[in-house]
Amino acid sequence: MIEEHIFNDRYRLDRKLGEGGMAIVYCGTDTLLRRRVAVKVLREQYAADEEFVQRFYQEAESAARLSHPNIVTTYDLGHEGNLYYIVMELVDGPSLAEIIAADGKLPEPVAIYYAAQICNGLAYAHRQGLLHRDIKPANILVAKDDVVKLSDFGIARAVSTQTMALTKPGIVMGSVYYISPEQAQGLELHGNSDLYSVGIVLFQMLTGKLPYTGESPVTVALKHIGDPVPQVDAEALGISAAVTAIVNKLLQKNPQNRFQSAADVASALREARERPSVAGYTLQNDAPTQPFGVVAREGAGTPSQLPPRRSPMPDRAYTSIGDDEERRARSSTAIVVTLVMLALLATGIGYYLFGRQLPHFGASTAVGNYRDMLDADAQKAVVNAGLVAHFTKTASDTVPVNHVVAQNPSAGTMVDPNSVVNLIVSNGLPAVGLRDVTNFTLNDAQRDLLYDKFNVHVVRKHDNAPKDTVIGERPKAGSSVRQGSNITLIVSDGPAPVTLPSLVGMKVDKAQAIADKDGFTLDGTQQAASQRYPAGVIISQDAAVGTTIDRNANMTVHVTVSTGSTNGTTTGANAAVPNVQGRSYSDAVGALRSAGFAIAVNYTILRGGSNIGTVVAEQPQPQTQIAQGSTVTITLAVTGEVPDTDGMTIDQARATLESDGYVATRIQYTTIEGSNGNVVRTDPEAGTQLAPGSSLTLLVNGTQP
Repeated sequence: MIEEHIFNDRYRLDRKLGEGGMAIVYCGTDTLLRRRVAVKVLREQYAADEEFVQRFYQEAESAARLSHPNIVTTYDLGHEGNLYYIVMELVDGPSLAEIIAADGKLPEPVAIYYAAQICNGLAYAHRQGLLHRDIKPANILVAKDDVVKLSDFGIARAVSTQTMALTKPGIVMGSVYYISPEQAQGLELHGNSDLYSVGIVLFQMLTGKLPYTGESPVTVALKHIGDPVPQVDAEALGISAAVTAIVNKLLQKNPQNRFQSAADVASALREARERPSVAGYTLQNDAPTQPFGVVAREGAGTPSQLPPRRSPMPDRAYTSIGDDEERRARSSTAIVVTLVMLALLATGIGYYLFGRQLPHFGASTAVGNYRDMLDADAQKAVVNAGLVAHFTKTASDTVPVNHVVAQNPSAGTMVDPNSVVNLIVSNGLPAVGLRDVTNFTLNDAQRDLLYDKFNVHVVRKHDNAPKDTVIGERPKAGSSVRQGSNITLIVSDGPAPVTLPSLVGMKVDKAQAIADKDGFTLDGTQQAASQRYPAGVIISQDAAVGTTIDRNANMTVHVTVSTGSTNGTTTGANAAVPNVQGRSYSDAVGALRSAGFAIAVNYTILRGGSNIGTVVAEQPQPQTQIAQGSTVTITLAVTGEVPDTDGMTIDQARATLESDGYVATRIQYTTIEGSNGNVVRTDPEAGTQLAPGSSLTLLVNGTQP
């Protein structure tokens, strides 16, 4: 793959970030949206393999369904020739594997913080019906602001020393150091299979090492299946009892003995952070003890749910004294095993009697289960049970606001009357730093803030910044704001429109200065003699006084400029009002301007007839003698509906709109619709009922000049 390649004229590859078994990941640039992205490109040797391509797309399709702060966002996928690629969010930070390699074990608060975010992402993915199947530090990215993001959902990788294919040919499993026992056996997977892998990652973060290693992937996989549950040396490493218990529960061989949801793990981690000395779960080891191939005898206890371990030395018939010695050795071993089992049983009984909290024989009240209850309902239940409720608030992205996240003592514990029950209550989503989206387009700003779990309220304001550009936000950028809060974006609505003044009686240069300031074009090519106005002074204008002008619409105002009187004097002599009744709008305007009169227009709406588009009345009446430069008001008959201008030139469209009582004050350009640089449509569209005298926008094919 050559760097600086551009896929489909949009995604430029800038530099290589890393390589996997079947793909290469590049840092790239989306040249259309002007943002940095990560581009995963399928290796060329696999592009001809239909199955590999299908798996490659399967990852993108799975990931594209997920939108969560703790999951890497997938933007796009496609191919160019025989090169297939996925475009993803570029996470500015190292992988968890790189952090562990550099720092060894991580501090317990950091490990809890990272693991809780991993579980938040998994909880969302599992709710969407997706398993990850390959949770490992290399697939966990940590941004510079310590936000953890999961990547590589559903990808199938080629077999290597880090992966194993223990199911049917072509179905490749996750990394062998992190797979669950059921995954190693090719059994059906559930959400708690991912949680076993989370347990391995948490174990590695706390201890700096993997719980199972071996000379080959098969050796490691067999250890996942048959070796005892690995124990964290809490005392030597300074790990709390609460976190030790969570790791132990995550790494149980039997899926039923693990946590049953990622949300439960996240809650347990938060509780462990608050009460590190309280182990919420009993340490246990459910590893199988029977050899492969040995069937448990009836009445000998419950057989392990995992596959039995095969005996390395099958029984043989007695043939010699040597065999007798061997039998005696096995008998001695059996005695030792029996004694060990008895010792363990005695230890368990002793722990049950003396290690656990002894029953309080004076207690008369059982603590109820208040988890997930509304705080008011929980308090009522606690009081009704003769106990006292003490509340502590905590952020939660899984438990609704004002509902109980956890409790202490746990449900079912016998306590004295009036004992305190500590209830931890959710106060909603956590607070995060508000990103700065000023100078973003409105669409980009809304997308980023919605991704951060904020609600967006838009307030528009006229400003010299381009239309739809964010010019401010409330609260201000950098503020700590709770997720789910309303963020107000101040968005430019473009420069404020202006009202067209009367230009009649002004010199052309003064009128031109007004046009430059207010953003319209002044056309003074039409001239006429005037007895009232000296040369160089505007006699009349086509656009009505008070017309609203969009500064960016490139509107043209046509004026008639006086050439002076025919005899060289300006006496202000009267002239007869020409008869323009029954004439079209353009003809009437031309006649009145030529006579030296200004024009005002009234409208009357007719639903049919031959008078549509013509002048039906004028004031003063025809042939009335009035001073040149005076205003003649004409009444134009119109339908009250926007006419169809599709396919016309801009000038033709303006004339058509004026004949129907409308004025085009704004022009927008597009290359998506229409052709030949002509008008595509109006806004409002043709056929819309609209008050005469209203302003419209012309949508024109082409690029803005």
